[in-house]
Amino acid sequence: MRYWWVKQNQTYRHEVPGGYMWSPKLQTDGHKNRAYELMRTVKPGDIVFSFAQSHIKAVGIAGSNCYEFPKPSEFGNAGSNWGNAGWRVDVSFKEIMNPIKPKNHIDKLRPLLPEIYSPLQPNGVGNQTSLVDISENLAFGLAH
Repeated sequence: MRYWWVKQNQTYRHEVPGGYMWSPKLQTDGHKNRAYELMRTVKPGDIVFSFAQSHIKAVGIAGSNCYEFPKPSEFGNAGSNWGNAGWRVDVSFKEIMNPIKPKNHIDKLRPLLPEIYSPLQPNGVGNQTSLVDISENLAFGLAH
C-alpha cells in the first residue's frame, strides 16, 4: 500500500463527491509531468489525502488502477489550459468533519517531509505539484 497527497484546489468540489481523481496526460507544452505520470502507479487500496484551500479536507481509498479518461465536463472552466486526454483513478473519499490545516502543525510535520517532491514547503504552505507519494510516517502524522 502507498500513500498519496493530491492537490485539488480547482476540482475538489467535483472529484471528491464524484469519487475520483483526474489529471491530464501531458502538460500544455506536450511534455510529461511527474505528477501526471504518478497517476499511473496508484493501485487499489492506496490511501489518498485530498488537499484543497490549504486544508486536508478528505481521505480516500483508491478503488481502481489508473485508466484513460477524457477531461470531466463538470470541470467547466477549471483547468481551462489542460488538454482533454487524461488519467483517472476511482477513489472512495470521505470528507473530514474538521479539516486539517497542515500549516498549523508544521513543527510536527516538517521532520516527516521528503527532501524532494514534498507536498509542503518548510513553512507549511502547499507546493504546486498536483500529486505526490508520501511516506507512511507523514501519512500517520497527518492522521494524528
